[in-house]
Amino acid sequence: MKKILTGTAAVTSALVLLSGCGNAANNASGTAAGGKDAKSGSDITLTMVVSGNKAADGQDFELDILPKMVHDKFPNITLEVQKLPDDQYKTSIKTKLAAGEAPDFFRVWPRMGSAAAVIDLAKAGYLADLSDLPFMNNISAGAKEDMSANGKIYGVAKGIDMLGTYYNKDLFQKAGITEVPKDWDSFLAVCQKLKDAGITPIVMGDKDPWWIQFGMYQLAANTVYSGEKDFDTKLQAGQKQLTDPKWVKAVSMYKELYAKGYIAKNTLGLGGAQATQMFVDGKAAMAFDGTWDFPTMTAKGAVDFQRGFFPLPGNEKGQPTWQAVSTAAGWAVNAKTKNMEAVKQVLNYWFDTKSDLFQAWIKNNPSISAFNDVPLTNDLYKDSYTDYQKTGNSIYFANVMWPNGVADVLQSKFGEIIGGRNTTPEDVTKAMQDKFTELWKK
Repeated sequence: MKKILTGTAAVTSALVLLSGCGNAANNASGTAAGGKDAKSGSDITLTMVVSGNKAADGQDFELDILPKMVHDKFPNITLEVQKLPDDQYKTSIKTKLAAGEAPDFFRVWPRMGSAAAVIDLAKAGYLADLSDLPFMNNISAGAKEDMSANGKIYGVAKGIDMLGTYYNKDLFQKAGITEVPKDWDSFLAVCQKLKDAGITPIVMGDKDPWWIQFGMYQLAANTVYSGEKDFDTKLQAGQKQLTDPKWVKAVSMYKELYAKGYIAKNTLGLGGAQATQMFVDGKAAMAFDGTWDFPTMTAKGAVDFQRGFFPLPGNEKGQPTWQAVSTAAGWAVNAKTKNMEAVKQVLNYWFDTKSDLFQAWIKNNPSISAFNDVPLTNDLYKDSYTDYQKTGNSIYFANVMWPNGVADVLQSKFGEIIGGRNTTPEDVTKAMQDKFTELWKK
């Protein structure tokens, strides 16, 4: 989000460059001094800029594995990759695109709702049409649709991402909790048991404001979309508003977690990296995050413990839990690349389901694959994913259907609640609706 989310997903990390990146500024368009295309045999430098955090353990796929395997396959192609924190990335890529200095490959988010989302970037003419690439036939229809605009496919999604609750099984056991909660009241009871046992129930990195979406969209899946899956379509048609009592309820429920002290204090001063470190160090029992953060959330910390994962149950007792599941961010191609032939060679090698690079990607990809017939690789998500497949009780991350800027208002106004101001849930939803109305007219 990061997901997708603005999302997408994302904890602050240091800027990382591969060797040779000192020349990246001079090669921002992907033009190499010695060649024009891969078939000519001339040396070519392709550039890629993506968002996120470097893999905590072992090699990072985008920074380490991908460039090496591409160069092994095509000795005349050098792939230089740069990885930036989400907020820094989105500012950087918009600037580079506007200046005609964008890399050959770059991160893009599905639909709308992000500063680097498919619909807006395609409309501006920044994205190359990838519809005719042969591997597109192997991608699920939903993932292709979410990466499309005006009937053309402009991006390849990393997969499918789920929002959920990572939890420390050892701390649950210590507090006498024997099963994961299945509804809102039982979730609150779990939080209280943890608190009574002297354990911080939940930690969040709200200094990075997009983290506020991680819990909010899970609650809205149950309060808003479980009974009205087409709510956002009606919103766009002017038939619904974000001030709807169902959205007010979602905001109110999230506020309750802070008001009762179930979420760690002073989270507005706690960044995502610090919050996840607290979780992996065993200092908090739970954190709301997405499948894209698997490497970080399962990294070795100060103590060893068993992890679990379940959807935040915003449902009433006796009702099914709805999950927030959405197409993940992925990769797009600069419409103005001067090395389109080489770019397509790389993509066709990467996403050929029989290639060694595809297998390496699947092995290292934390997102659930959107390619047909690729099994789930992370058992941590097995129960949630099985329920998602079996019941279909899910909705996309809400912001993908909103113009970019609405989610920012959600974050800033709810941040006022976290900070102890007198802002109400009604204030939050009104500000969201006002921003939606302002942007949707454009």
